[in-house]
Amino acid sequence: MAIIFNETEKIFSIHTKNSTYQMKVDAYGFLLHLYYGRRTNGTADYLLTYADRGFSGNPYDAGQDRTYSLDALPQEFPCRGNGDFRSPALDVKDEGGIYGCDLRYDGYRLSKGKYAIPGLPAAYADEDEAETLEIIMKDEALNLQVHLLYGVLPKLDIVTRSVRIQNDGEKRIFLEKVQSACLDFVGGQFDLLTFYGRHAMERNVQRTAVTHTCQRICSRRGTSSHQYNPLLLLAEQGTTEEHGACYAMSFVYSGGFQGEAERDQFNQTRMMLGLCEEQFSYPLAPGSVFHAPEVIMTYSQEGLGQLSHNLHKCIRRHVCRGHYRDVVRPILVNSWEASYFNFSGQTILDLAREAADLGVEMLVMDDGWFGKRDDDYSGLGDWNVNEQKLGCSLKELVDNVNALGLKFGIWFEPEMINEDSELYRAHPDWVLALPERKPVRGRYQLVLDFSRKEVVDAIYEQVCAILDQANIEYLKWDINRSICDVYTHGEKAQETVLYDYMLGLYDFLERLVNRYPKLLIEGCSGGGGRFDAGMLYYTPQIWCSDNTDAVDRTRIQYGTSFGYPVSTVGSHVSAVPNHQTGRIVSLKTRGVVAMSGTFGYELDFGKLSEEEKSEVRRQIATYKELAGLIQNGDYYRLSNPFTDEIAAWEMVSDDKDEALVFAVMLEIHGNMPVSYIKVRGLSADSFYLDEMTQKVYSSNMLMESGLPVMAGLGAYQAFYWHLKKQV
Repeated sequence: MAIIFNETEKIFSIHTKNSTYQMKVDAYGFLLHLYYGRRTNGTADYLLTYADRGFSGNPYDAGQDRTYSLDALPQEFPCRGNGDFRSPALDVKDEGGIYGCDLRYDGYRLSKGKYAIPGLPAAYADEDEAETLEIIMKDEALNLQVHLLYGVLPKLDIVTRSVRIQNDGEKRIFLEKVQSACLDFVGGQFDLLTFYGRHAMERNVQRTAVTHTCQRICSRRGTSSHQYNPLLLLAEQGTTEEHGACYAMSFVYSGGFQGEAERDQFNQTRMMLGLCEEQFSYPLAPGSVFHAPEVIMTYSQEGLGQLSHNLHKCIRRHVCRGHYRDVVRPILVNSWEASYFNFSGQTILDLAREAADLGVEMLVMDDGWFGKRDDDYSGLGDWNVNEQKLGCSLKELVDNVNALGLKFGIWFEPEMINEDSELYRAHPDWVLALPERKPVRGRYQLVLDFSRKEVVDAIYEQVCAILDQANIEYLKWDINRSICDVYTHGEKAQETVLYDYMLGLYDFLERLVNRYPKLLIEGCSGGGGRFDAGMLYYTPQIWCSDNTDAVDRTRIQYGTSFGYPVSTVGSHVSAVPNHQTGRIVSLKTRGVVAMSGTFGYELDFGKLSEEEKSEVRRQIATYKELAGLIQNGDYYRLSNPFTDEIAAWEMVSDDKDEALVFAVMLEIHGNMPVSYIKVRGLSADSFYLDEMTQKVYSSNMLMESGLPVMAGLGAYQAFYWHLKKQV
């Protein structure tokens, strides 16, 4: 059993392969957090200490015992109103405007398998792979039940958290704040790792000490955002890639979120992750239930590298779903940077011919094929084929592309609408806009109100009508602005709009994947503006960034790798000078960087020289040979491209028989010193053959001293080694 309840001590112990998570129901019915860390068979209730601490309140039940205060005790799910003045995980307001909640233990349930969450994405597992613990807490005065859900995947060192809140009273209540997971530590010195950025430069790594302040990241944008990613890592100070204790929380949600870390007055640390509390005041009517999105948690005592491996394996096999979960993705060319809006059916077919000749497997027709859409000022919402622009029907175009041996994909932006569209003229009330105010535009478009079922249904029918016309095997789902005007013209309460919007989006996607089980969907939000575990439940890959510059991508993909596997990272070779930076990088380097993702191209093959086309053929042949290892191998960060002169990374097969090492020189100087890349994850006391040079290396030498990289003349040179274990 992974989950054990000691009835006498009232201690819950959750055991995974390498970790233990422990909590206790105390004499007053409060649920106290005891321990999360290296696997142990003991109990940690001895860590709880009691003292009369000034200005820390005492629950009424404690009588004259002023040593008992929730303000100083580690809690499993802290709420406002019981004497804990730290940031709460739950904040409740009653119909009279009174804040306060007092949750006490009311029972538990154990079950085989992993819980699911109605209407929301969540990790899944077979009955023999997981167990579920459900702890019921209750506020007697409000007649409120809070069910704390724990999903345990023991072999992966994964514990998931979610919360179900049920109003059993006779009056409405308001949920002002709901965090899905909280971790309290009674001691320790920690660093917080967060991932910040902007459009075209997402998921930069920031590591700061957790100090006596509340460190908070959040997205108020209605999406998980380019600016912050819903991933928090907490590491003991001094933790490296290979050594030290660290913790992760990854939010399985694609809307607004917030993450917090705080060191309190007694040097205790609290970390939480959940829904953004701004513009959130969710009314819960009598008999109603609210489901909080899931948080995936994991612990590593072997540094940040192992922490990432845990998350990668969970997301790859227990979040991503469908036909393409374990299948190597087709190598594609996307038309966007090849032609932008300026294309016809003939130019698309010309691109397909060039692609087929080079060995590409799929062509994707991006924005501009529908409605009145020759720029980004009109057409969104009118999902009907512009046959005049294409010069043929969609089916004819797809059939012609298929006849060349290529699969066909297409771009959509279903959540958006332009004012210059037939749909907007018919249904201006379908957009999110404040009454008696002009709306805020983004990319000259407005947001459809996906909190309303009739809107979701109408767009779903339009999208399906397109997909049913031809043999379309890939859909790029884009969203190119943030949500600002949070107001619905429907019957819902305004405070529910952002959460209900996500339910509408997930409903749309769930129906889509069920109707088209072999359709490969790639998520996108101006690149990486909605790169999260929630979207990966429906779209097994996400366009990592609109920035296709290979040098910037070494940094973007480095930050992404902390929480997300290579198999989910959309990465393409684009033209030079790069369209986002103007930088010129060799085709070899662009290929090496793009291979660390779902490999493809974003350029006009007709503009390449014969020498460049030969290089493309070599890249495609190499990727096809190595794709299984790239997609499924354990990923190692071998350098930090934000601080080092070289970007280096590695994939190693599960059996350690094979490894790939990639490197890009980020700096070049006169009389350049040699860089040494220390390889990791190989089988000790073994020998590995480099398939490229036929040189044999000692694995111990590679891991202790590294591979020498001598940079010749020229900027941004790339290198790779394909190592195979010798028997």
